[in-house]
Amino acid sequence: MAPMLFQAWGATAPAKAKEHKEQAPKNPNVIIILADDLGYGDMEPYGATRVKTPAVNRLASQGTKFTNVHAVASTSTPSRYSLLTGEYAWRRDDTGVAAGNAGMIIRPTQYTMADMFRNAGYRTAAIGKWHLGLGDKTGEQDWNAPLPASLSDIGFDYHYIMAATADRVPCVFIEDGKVANYDPTAPIYVSYRQNFEGEPTGRENPELLTNLRHSHGHDMSIVNGIGRIGFMKGGGKALWKDENIADSITAHALGFMREAAKADEPFFMYFCTNDIHVPRFPHDRFRGKNEMGLRGDAIAQFDWSVGRVLETLDSLGIADNTLVILSSDNGPVLDDGYDDQAEELVGSHRPTGPYRGNKYSAFEGGTMVPAIVRWPGHVPAGKENNTLMSHIDWMASLGSLIGARLPQGAAPDSRDRIGNLLGTDLTDTPWIVEQSNNLSIRTPRWKYIEAFDGSPMITWGPKIETGYAPQPQLYDMSKSLGETENVALENPAVVYDLQNIARRVRARRGYKGE
Repeated sequence: MAPMLFQAWGATAPAKAKEHKEQAPKNPNVIIILADDLGYGDMEPYGATRVKTPAVNRLASQGTKFTNVHAVASTSTPSRYSLLTGEYAWRRDDTGVAAGNAGMIIRPTQYTMADMFRNAGYRTAAIGKWHLGLGDKTGEQDWNAPLPASLSDIGFDYHYIMAATADRVPCVFIEDGKVANYDPTAPIYVSYRQNFEGEPTGRENPELLTNLRHSHGHDMSIVNGIGRIGFMKGGGKALWKDENIADSITAHALGFMREAAKADEPFFMYFCTNDIHVPRFPHDRFRGKNEMGLRGDAIAQFDWSVGRVLETLDSLGIADNTLVILSSDNGPVLDDGYDDQAEELVGSHRPTGPYRGNKYSAFEGGTMVPAIVRWPGHVPAGKENNTLMSHIDWMASLGSLIGARLPQGAAPDSRDRIGNLLGTDLTDTPWIVEQSNNLSIRTPRWKYIEAFDGSPMITWGPKIETGYAPQPQLYDMSKSLGETENVALENPAVVYDLQNIARRVRARRGYKGE
């Protein structure tokens, strides 16, 4: 029988080989690693010397380090909303920093990046921080039952997420629309209005803050010896331990990758680490190891997660056909509500690199973020690229890469800049929009900040410049990255042109004029 089988295979082999040769190239797996509050200057490839980031170093050496990439907003919720929908968050009035019990901000009727990949034949997942709401309505979730609206309704086949951030309740993971490791003996109740009778708070019971104390805010319910924003009762075995968050979300990310590879399916993974957001309380493997204290330890822990993803791609044999994009949701902040000595221990480290401002700010430090792209054989290795880009364009760009067909009205503000992302087109995006409480327009040379009547400093906690001023601001970024000299009066024509861009973007949904 063996000779006959061999002969039959041999007779059809040329035809099969020809068929294989004519097949279209296989679309790459796509992984977006989105850090939280990681600054432009927080890693070694971007000049950091007081923390080691070997995994990120490896990614940069095998890919391209971008030096002019901007998040859409200087805070988390609007930044993430814009990236996943291709729509500016400020077009809606419900996309501010979300409470932990916010209803879904991305509605099931919207077409998302995950929908785009799923409809192109990809297996999709969201792992880690979410902060875009769950359930149908704010404050009406029943956390003890399956949620009536979750990420499966907006394109994700699998999700294992934190409802909001680590400093906000509920402090449990949500897996496929239900509380993971749910403990029926400790039903969960959440409120952002009032505490539950008999439940301790950081404000009234500071002796119970055994892991971290608050510096401002974060003095409500206590979970794992750390005060939070909001009130929570119950949870039991489902409650997370902050020191295990990175291990947990990384393990679930690797598990998803293995399952997709085993099924020989292309996959899209939106992997959002909790690092470097507060409360910073890394695992013992990292805690106490960095001279900058807990914030430095958290950066090292983030790097470890990146390393595990890269190692798993290697072990599965799919690294060469996987596009990895690493970035951050917004700029950095040191004291964001916990007494972790981030300000005292920062030393010579510059979290925003050469840029002014931080998270929450209209200055560049609020939205200028690191971005590293690796796809062996398709993206130049070991290169630095200063092309102006924005997260808003990633949905249309990745859609172009995989040949996706987007419904009319989808990703209305996203432009196809795939050549920029892959390094085959070094033409700058003509302009991008940045969001704080006001809007800014950034071109390759200029930074324009709209006039806005607000305090020049954050008034509720962190020592951060807002970038607000009652008159328009214009900075020549070709001369100084520090936004120190307002040249608006000397350049009225430039101000006029950039004001017109802002006006047209506001007035016309999806305005993409050059």
